[in-house]
Amino acid sequence: MTTRKLASTDREFTIGKIVCLARNYAAHARELGNETPAAPVLFMKPASSVIADGEVVRIPSYSQECHYEVELAVLIGKECRGVSAENAMEYVAGYGVAIDMTLRDVQNQLKAKGLPWEIAKGFDTSCPLSDFVPTDLIADPHALNLKLAVNGESRQDGWSSDMIHRVPQIVAHISAIFTLEPGDVILTGTPAGVGQVRAGDVMTAEIATIGSLTIPVV
Repeated sequence: MTTRKLASTDREFTIGKIVCLARNYAAHARELGNETPAAPVLFMKPASSVIADGEVVRIPSYSQECHYEVELAVLIGKECRGVSAENAMEYVAGYGVAIDMTLRDVQNQLKAKGLPWEIAKGFDTSCPLSDFVPTDLIADPHALNLKLAVNGESRQDGWSSDMIHRVPQIVAHISAIFTLEPGDVILTGTPAGVGQVRAGDVMTAEIATIGSLTIPVV
């Protein structure tokens, strides 16, 4: 059972399902040669993919191209089903830092065959995830600077203001499909600059006022 704390409170959440957005930053969609979607593109990671700050990403033997993607994580605080965008933020408990680890070679092979690509996204250790900061401590989740460095070299440096679909619209869209429960997490997409990591690298991800992660790769 994986849990995360909500800072400045006595609340701790058991992580449930992790619903992720693909192509939610236009520049990232372009760098991978994808069209910008009209509606959110969703995939999921299991709770078993989550690791904490300081733990290790293990690249599976079936991949030769593992990529990092820094993301703003949204923590659901109470059961949420079919909510409107106007009311969606009532169900958000906090924000965290995540890295969506992606086996890009495996993903591309599966996409070319029209097959699902969960094994490229949901493998063990594929979701480094910080603790969370309460929503009332973050004035605007769409004015945050997302950064990721590999071995101290800056690779990603973007802003959540560039998200195509904003947090209220994301929560509303997902809750019309899946009931969101306390402890569920939404990963809201990544800015441009994704790239490969190899065994021996160390990633550092940071969102100012939210938190940071330091994650070795093996």
